[in-house]
Amino acid sequence: MAELTQPEVVYSPRSLQLWRTLWNWLAFFFQIFLQIVRALGHLPLLSSASSSFKPLPVVELPETHSSATLEITAGPDSIPIDEPIKKLTVVLDLDETLVCAYETCSLPANLRNQATEAGLKWFELECISSDKECEGKPKISYVTVFERPGLAEFLKQLSEFTDLVLFTAGLEGYAKPLVDRIDMDNLFSLRLYRPSTISTEYREHVKDLSCISKDPCRTVIVDNNPFSFLLQPLNGIPCIPFSAGQPYDTQLLDVLLPLLKHLSNQKDVRPVLYERFHMPEWFQKQGIPASGWT
Repeated sequence: MAELTQPEVVYSPRSLQLWRTLWNWLAFFFQIFLQIVRALGHLPLLSSASSSFKPLPVVELPETHSSATLEITAGPDSIPIDEPIKKLTVVLDLDETLVCAYETCSLPANLRNQATEAGLKWFELECISSDKECEGKPKISYVTVFERPGLAEFLKQLSEFTDLVLFTAGLEGYAKPLVDRIDMDNLFSLRLYRPSTISTEYREHVKDLSCISKDPCRTVIVDNNPFSFLLQPLNGIPCIPFSAGQPYDTQLLDVLLPLLKHLSNQKDVRPVLYERFHMPEWFQKQGIPASGWT
């Protein structure tokens, strides 16, 4: 440092500009690093995704239209009062959309305490693992599940004007007892697990909505991972992933519920969702052409 303070050392404006530019870049990358650390610090161990199907971080969807041509045959913006209307089918993901789950033995005590003190509802669950013990018996896993704030009220209100479907890429041995706990009133008309997903050349465990409803005009899917609905991007609603580190999250009641109420009054949900999220363009930016979805 002593040499830098000698009077004969003079920095030119160009040198100072280069140093400032370098410093700004270092600060930028440091901020990105901090965001990644915060996002990955408490990832649920028992996510519905396998190692080849990783949840996305918070995704910023493009706000502008691309040059791609997209044709959507749509009816009126809303349905006349005197016209019969078919209930909206709402397909809900489970992990990191409605709940987040951690293997109990590896859950940090401070995370549980912080979530509990903030009022986050949680429960412990005993579920059957896909792994086997030495004797060949199914291995029992103990899981701590945190409910996304407002979950019970969200499901109750949704069930009043929609047909609810649970569609998770999680294994049934884990997901079924979990859903039994959060859906004691049997509000879901249908529950689908990993075997109902399909593999594509772009992603595994994709959720094909055509196996649920033959009416794409009145079907939506809510998932924290947009790749789950790459086959029907015009029907998808990407939501922010949920973790126990977000005890004050308000996505269900303040964001998703009003949007789904609005969609329930539309003859065709696809133009509304396209205008809001532009998912086809987003998939094309991920290298998935229009031929990869329907």
